[in-house]
Amino acid sequence: MGAALALSERSRGRTAPNPNVGCVLVRDDRVVGRGWTQPGGRPHAEAMALVQAGEKSRGATCYVTLEPCAHISSRGPACADLLVEAGVARVVIGLGDPDPRTNGQGAARLRAAGIEVIENAAEAQARAAMPGFLTRRAKGRPFVTLKLATSLDGRIALDSGESRWITGPESRAHAHLERARHEAILVGRRTWEIDRPKLDVRLPGIELRSPRRLILSATGDLARPSDIASLEGIDHLLVEGGAETAAAFLREGLVDRLLLYRAPILIGAGKSALGDIGLAELSAAHGRWRMIDTRMLGSDRLEVYASA
Repeated sequence: MGAALALSERSRGRTAPNPNVGCVLVRDDRVVGRGWTQPGGRPHAEAMALVQAGEKSRGATCYVTLEPCAHISSRGPACADLLVEAGVARVVIGLGDPDPRTNGQGAARLRAAGIEVIENAAEAQARAAMPGFLTRRAKGRPFVTLKLATSLDGRIALDSGESRWITGPESRAHAHLERARHEAILVGRRTWEIDRPKLDVRLPGIELRSPRRLILSATGDLARPSDIASLEGIDHLLVEGGAETAAAFLREGLVDRLLLYRAPILIGAGKSALGDIGLAELSAAHGRWRMIDTRMLGSDRLEVYASA
């Protein structure tokens, strides 16, 4: 299952509105097929793995991060049916599919065909691997990551507006990798007009995974943060700036994940990372975030927080 979860990450940010799923087929203690959801959502992970395995899929165990789909669409057959036809003996499912077209029906169809099924074998890990798909179904909007790159004293620029570069090359490379894992990236109108950021991916080999660029303003792509619910084909949204845009998303409770890149420098008087986020009292600031990862990137520290 760990291998299937790792495969699912290959297509994160490229499969919406479908989930990014990973699948591994094992027979006689050997991997005979691997698959992950392809860009645009098809083929599904199971279909890819079954094609690779061929006849070796008969009697195999299928490890898949999400319950195999039970519905037939114009874009392809149901994965539950494909697994039955291939003659797999056992299916280990990381997480049940909340899509009402499947939601238990995929597992039921497999059992009806005499296949052993183990459900929710890696529920927490599978949820963490496909946050966009699950957030879209639970909340009707994309999963939102807010990125902040600051000095030790929480500044994002000098008073003059100079901000290149607060963090080092390792942090910037990591931020480009994060961009590649999102369908869209958003900044405020002021940041767009002053900085003219490229908002693309400039890492060798994955330049084509640059996300769609969006501007938040009355005359931009979105007038309000709440409008993200209407974005089609976008399940992972990266918010990069500026301070008022970041504050607006926090104020409306729309941030699911926070990336904080902190450089070992002091700026003093300068531009704050955030504007007013609507706190009336200090006690309301506590308990909202939990750290899920931290690491050094060169001389910078990255801290990753999830909304509590």
